[in-house]
Amino acid sequence: MESNEIRRRVHHEADVVVVGAGIMGCAIAVALGNQGRSVLLLEKSLKEPDRIVGELLQPGGVAALEKLGLRDCLEGIDAIRVQGYEVIYYGQPVEIPYPENANSTDQKRPEGRSFHHGRFIGRLREAAKRNPNVTVIETTVTSTVKDSYQGQVLGVEALTAGKKESFFADLTIICDGYASKFRPSYTPHVPKTASKFYGLELVDCPLPHPLHGHVVLGSGAPVLLYQIGTHETRALIDVPTNTPTASPAMGGIKAHLEYTVLPSLPPEVQPSFAAALSKPGGLRSMPNSFLPPSTQQTAGLILLGDALNMRHPLTGGGMTVAFNDVVLLSTLLSPSAIPQLSSTPAVRSAMRAFHWQRKHLASVINILAQALYSLFAANDPQLRTLQLGCFRYFQLGGNCVDGPVGLLAGIIRRPLVLFYHFFAVALYSIFLLFAQESLWKWPLRVGDAVLVFWKACLVLFPYIWAEMRP
Repeated sequence: MESNEIRRRVHHEADVVVVGAGIMGCAIAVALGNQGRSVLLLEKSLKEPDRIVGELLQPGGVAALEKLGLRDCLEGIDAIRVQGYEVIYYGQPVEIPYPENANSTDQKRPEGRSFHHGRFIGRLREAAKRNPNVTVIETTVTSTVKDSYQGQVLGVEALTAGKKESFFADLTIICDGYASKFRPSYTPHVPKTASKFYGLELVDCPLPHPLHGHVVLGSGAPVLLYQIGTHETRALIDVPTNTPTASPAMGGIKAHLEYTVLPSLPPEVQPSFAAALSKPGGLRSMPNSFLPPSTQQTAGLILLGDALNMRHPLTGGGMTVAFNDVVLLSTLLSPSAIPQLSSTPAVRSAMRAFHWQRKHLASVINILAQALYSLFAANDPQLRTLQLGCFRYFQLGGNCVDGPVGLLAGIIRRPLVLFYHFFAVALYSIFLLFAQESLWKWPLRVGDAVLVFWKACLVLFPYIWAEMRP
């Protein structure tokens, strides 16, 4: 057994301890291991996870996965090619393909991948286990270990098969997901949850536009449909908090799905949806949360992934942000930049750079996800006007599609492009307000136009402010 492997397995010491072998944990462990760092990857359960999100990887995430040398993790899991989206507005569809040449000279349109989350995690964990510098241990981390004088994090305490153990490293990286138990101690922000996704797995469901994600818009919150295997399609139904038709008095969530959501779906989807809904135990839920990032300065510890930063999963951007964060952070922490991770000033400097440099992509995806959700779950007249304007904007085609979907896909990384298209949608929505009225009624619409533009500002600017804070 190699000396560093003995050090990790016997003495529980490494250069880096990573808590959580999910998307982010596996990727950062492999990336640092490839640089020659000695890594302990700790996970409470190595069984294949079964989740209803983390199933769609945008083209920008596929590209990052390739940079990390993990592209083969998408093979052998029955992954489905994703070529773009179709938005269905009250039964009327518009195709939104990924743009050509958005980020390269390649003439081929970029593609994403959708898959069963657990199968993909399994492949990432296999890659971590194959890395000679990474040791994967099944154990439940309970707390961090700190220097009692300076407060520096020295590692973690854990329970392995009921036995208390300690693991030590120069740097501890926490990737314990959306329900992180460490987040309250190391970040000032608290996740805000306004809705839940209820998930169903549809079997042999024909979709209106194969190889595309579908967003169904109607009188309620959005519904997502995308294939995750040869025979399986995921349906995610957004249900905002306090939805009247989902209340116990109205029959609860199942009644809401059966009588409110089901009739709004494309006709070819309805039989599979009804069959999945009637299956016992087939309905599961996940909270949809927003958590802005913060600059991390805790000595010896870094939070990553959903423990640090979350956005509404409507746009499927979470894994794309995660893999690109790994590409950036592994560069900033590379041995050529920081020979010894025990150098707290050097690591703090790297984390300040990480906080700001990641915004070119992460902030774009975060803000876009929250803004689009506000429009797609429209619950007042101004938001419904913006929702219609957004759909009609997509119908214009050309750059009105390529720009927004390039941002969503993680292949256009310019915040000003997001700002431009969002307010182009707002102005186009106002134009449609006037276009549907006779000329003599235009003065009556001026007040409505002001309210629509003000609502657009209220939607976008709070999220910009949240992302721009240190």
